[in-house]
Amino acid sequence: MRIAIDTGGTFTDCVFVRNGKLQILKVPSQRTTPEEAIAAAVRQARKQFGSTQVFSDDRGLDLVCGTTVGTNALLERRGGRVVLITTAGFEDVLEIGRQARTKLYDFFVDKSEPLVPAPDRIGAKERLAWDGSTIQKLTQQEVGRMVRMVGQAKPEAVAICFLFSFRNPRHEKRLAKAIRNAGYLTSVSHEILPEFREFERTSTTVVNAYLTPLMSGYLRGTQNRVSAAWYSGPRPKTATTPVRVYVMQSNGGIISAEKAAQQPVTTILSGPAGGVTGAAYAAELARLNKVISFDMGGTSTDVALSSGGLRTTSESTAAGIPVAVPMLEIHTVGAGGGSIARFDRGGALRVGPESAGAEPGPICYGRGEKPTVTDAHAVLGHFGVTGLLGGSFALDAARARHIMEEARGAFRTVEEFAEGILAVADAVMEKAIRVISVERGHDPRDYTLVAFGGAGGLHACALASALDMRGVLLPIFPGGLSALGILRADVVREFSRTVLLPMPDRKRNSSELRRLFGPLEIDANRTLRQEGFLSSKIGIERRLDVRYAGQAYELSVPASGDFLAAFHRAHQLRYGYHDIRRAVELVNLRVRATGVTEKLRAEKIPRAPTGSKMHVSESLDCVLNGKRQAASLIARAELRGGDSFSGPAVISEYSATTLVPAGWRAKVDAYGQILLTPAGKTGRHERNN
Repeated sequence: MRIAIDTGGTFTDCVFVRNGKLQILKVPSQRTTPEEAIAAAVRQARKQFGSTQVFSDDRGLDLVCGTTVGTNALLERRGGRVVLITTAGFEDVLEIGRQARTKLYDFFVDKSEPLVPAPDRIGAKERLAWDGSTIQKLTQQEVGRMVRMVGQAKPEAVAICFLFSFRNPRHEKRLAKAIRNAGYLTSVSHEILPEFREFERTSTTVVNAYLTPLMSGYLRGTQNRVSAAWYSGPRPKTATTPVRVYVMQSNGGIISAEKAAQQPVTTILSGPAGGVTGAAYAAELARLNKVISFDMGGTSTDVALSSGGLRTTSESTAAGIPVAVPMLEIHTVGAGGGSIARFDRGGALRVGPESAGAEPGPICYGRGEKPTVTDAHAVLGHFGVTGLLGGSFALDAARARHIMEEARGAFRTVEEFAEGILAVADAVMEKAIRVISVERGHDPRDYTLVAFGGAGGLHACALASALDMRGVLLPIFPGGLSALGILRADVVREFSRTVLLPMPDRKRNSSELRRLFGPLEIDANRTLRQEGFLSSKIGIERRLDVRYAGQAYELSVPASGDFLAAFHRAHQLRYGYHDIRRAVELVNLRVRATGVTEKLRAEKIPRAPTGSKMHVSESLDCVLNGKRQAASLIARAELRGGDSFSGPAVISEYSATTLVPAGWRAKVDAYGQILLTPAGKTGRHERNN
């Protein structure tokens, strides 16, 4: 059996297959013990199978998780206590960082404290030259001194990062072996990030060490609780396959829980990455090539651009800290269904980034007392009277109206206050979409918005209109698309190496690159074979990080075809110019190894008979675009392939609610996905993608 779970700030989403059909359920997230919510979801999933005959052979379970544990630990600074060992004289690299200022004209800006304070940063007497040759040998006496100093500090984890270890890791290997033998969790830079740039390599290694104690405990707890939930007690002796836990990585692939516990830095964008991969699958089904994914959950909104494939980067930050492992290019803002509305000291309305989360939640959930985006939708009548999750989660719109009446400030009515909250939230999310499109040379008018997350459909049409986009794609199970993306994910491992060489000329390209990539590909194939994949199920993707000689940063291009031309095109798109006469430098080699897993394929839904009319059972009295009007209430479960309707309408389903304004038209495709198109743009999805 295979179950995917995505842990969000408000709900934990669970997706699985029962009787050949995709199923979804949601349970409230538990902020302090997320593994309890995961176990609760697994317990409910098992109950939904009905009889126990499915489990008569005590079959095991593959659980694939998307997690926010690492992200939250960085944001809240509650990781483990770390000792950093680096080359003597370079103990303060974390504090010095880069010269770039986050606020250029603010003389009073405070830099955040490094994850490792000065007393816990130790310098080892060793030194390698730029080419990996030895300047000062790491002696056995020095190794012993380092072990003693670590023992005196009694940290929860140790990070080791020596100068030029990406060229020659022998000093790091020697010290790491001694520290591990002493019983400490140890992160080593040549294992985590064997690339140049001392600050980023040190920062990434420290983040990994900082998260290791917390992630190890979380994954251990998840394994134990899920096993108990799946087997309703201890695992039977007859069970030949235990519960196996996998974790979604920031790069869009999964790894085993054991490997995730060793390299938690790769899971920082775990949940959002699942959403991007799910959106890519939805776009594939709809035959859309250019899409922007829009994932609006309870706490935050994640946006990403895809044009013919997922886009990754190795220049990311998490909670303001550089993290240089490969990640999908995802931009996150603090605007979600639970984002709290407030007035600042100047009287301006602000929304987020603070969130009501699952506890106490929005006002309409019955416990919260601060107005949120969800409360604004509730008082405007967008949810109707049945509540959420198919009616199993009741909403108290009257309570939200009463408290918002007292908090509306200068707004004349509660409805104006609610619409103001939505307008501010939309502005924040519109800016996020502009960051990943306009600011990077992409015109949003060429793209379709893939809207998902519990609140994505409530704002999608407004955002697409503001950006003059082609339209909106509403995938199946929008409130659980991240979990669906996780369910379909492959096992992925990343390998890299810094070379810093002039770009080989065209005559020597093939042979030279084969030689350079050889060791990385051997490691990649060996690693995936050890995880049980046959050679026929292993895919290898090669990429080059390239720059013009003298530049400080590089662009990544595929190591196939005319990659020099691809680099010039990428440079033109990103920076607005290119120069084919200028010398080009090869900086890093990258290999992405994929172990292909079995994929769930979406099934087509029944098609509406020719000439039949779609049945609309009732209408809602709600406020849309400042006007009180009747909107058709559409039950998505009753839609058939080929059905179409026009706004104003509210699409209701278990995992989400979608608003279709007047002037928009909806059409259901063969897989049950809904294409929403503004007036005058009908058909532009298919013709232009």
